[in-house]
Amino acid sequence: MGFAFTNDMQLTSSAFAHDGAIPAKHTGEGVDVSPQLSWNNAPAGTKSFAVICHDPDAPLISANGTYGFVHWTLYNIPGSVTSLAEGCGDFTQGKNDFGKVGYNGPMPPQGHGQHKYYFWVIALDAELDLPAGLSLWELLAKIEPHAKAMNRLIGTYQRG
Repeated sequence: MGFAFTNDMQLTSSAFAHDGAIPAKHTGEGVDVSPQLSWNNAPAGTKSFAVICHDPDAPLISANGTYGFVHWTLYNIPGSVTSLAEGCGDFTQGKNDFGKVGYNGPMPPQGHGQHKYYFWVIALDAELDLPAGLSLWELLAKIEPHAKAMNRLIGTYQRG
């Protein structure tokens, strides 16, 4: 994967501020529903979006060299969409590192301290009609050639 750029596109949530604490409601210790997300300033020509939630602080390295823990991959989001409601079940859900399809929120190991959770929105120049159940790494391989812009919102969580 070679892309890691940002632009004027912004990602926000009504549930937490950038670098702010993610409410327990959106974690494995709560109801475990995805937070509301909104974005703006997507580049001209955007045809679709993908959204990802990844915890790079998780102490996991896989055999293929990837790291961290994937909590959510959501894709095939039309270019006309600029927000996701809390508990979003729309669009196409990928597989997370819990081995489930859909969103499963923060749940760092007990006593592991605070983790940062990166919510990414990626603007794409094509409607790809990708199948459900893709892992993060499968998704990134398919969307990388079509990525026009991306940006992130970081939230934090620490188990009580």
